[in-house]
Parts: sequence; structure tokens; C-alpha cells
Amino acid sequence: MPFEFVKQKIEDVILVKPQVFGDNRGFFMESYKKSEFYKNGIDVEFNQDNHSKSSKGVLRGLHYQAEPYGQAKLVRCTRGRIYDVAVDIRKKSKTYGQYVKVELSEENKNMLYIPAGFAHGFVVLSDVAELLYKTTNEYAPKYDRGILWCDEDINIDWEIDFEPILSEKDKKQPAFKEIE
Repeated sequence: MPFEFVKQKIEDVILVKPQVFGDNRGFFMESYKKSEFYKNGIDVEFNQDNHSKSSKGVLRGLHYQAEPYGQAKLVRCTRGRIYDVAVDIRKKSKTYGQYVKVELSEENKNMLYIPAGFAHGFVVLSDVAELLYKTTNEYAPKYDRGILWCDEDINIDWEIDFEPILSEKDKKQPAFKEIE
């Protein structure tokens, strides 16, 4: 099997570990294979691919899209190193308000599957990081939402000893208690 699918403490969030074939020329890996993902519970249709580049200390998030344009995501870091965070914002979920945090990097080549109904964010730990991620719904600006990255009710341990670099939008996101 070209992937290992590892359920996280919030079991709908899945760490995907690809099988990497490397030699003196470089490496090869499958980054997505619909049949394998479907067999392992990731039975969604991805409709948009995104690519972002950020500098060390940048924190993006916590972002999500409101229904009916909620987005599941498959996130991977192709350059550098990040902590990637998914926060359960499904009000009827037993893990509502809890989060999963994993390190994604160009070295480990792991991916994080985040279902719809989660807010997503990441902080860059290396000099530069590039992320590629698939989403199930296209970007819908009217449904774009967020949560303050340092919300005390969620209490994410970002494991950073610096003041993160934030967009003006992310500095002004609402508290977790205030989201729809």
C-alpha cells in the first residue's frame, strides 16, 4: 500500500504517511490516489488545489468556510517545516473545541486530512515553507470565516517562543465563543 492512514486523537482527522521511494537520483511518491483514500475513509471529491509560501514566524489561521461551502482539506508541506493545526468546530461533535496538531515537513512528507467542519491554521518553523493543499469546495469569499489564533478557550500550544507574524485579518478574527 502506498500510504499509511493514521487516525488522530480526533479520529476524523487523519495523518497520511506516503510511501517514499528514494535513491541517489532523488525520490518518488504518490501524493494522492483516490482508490486508496476512499478505502481508508477519505471519500471526498477534491475540487481546488492551493499553494502558499510563507516566511519563518508566519502564522496563518484559524480559517474555515461556513456551510454550505465547508471545505475538507488535504495539506502537505513541500518545502520547510510547519506545525499544522485542525480545530473541531462541529457543534454536535464530542470533540467540539478540541484540536489536533502535527508537524508537516519536506523531510517527513506527511499529509494531514482535515474534514469539513474544522478550522485550520499553521505556523512556519523553517526559514521558508510552502504548502500544497486540496480542498473539496472552491473558495467562496462570502463564506470565509476565522477564529482568533490565540483563543483562550481552544488554548492551542503552538510551541513557539516568538510573536508570530499575522495578517491584519487574522489579528481581528473573532473568539471561538463568537463563531456561527
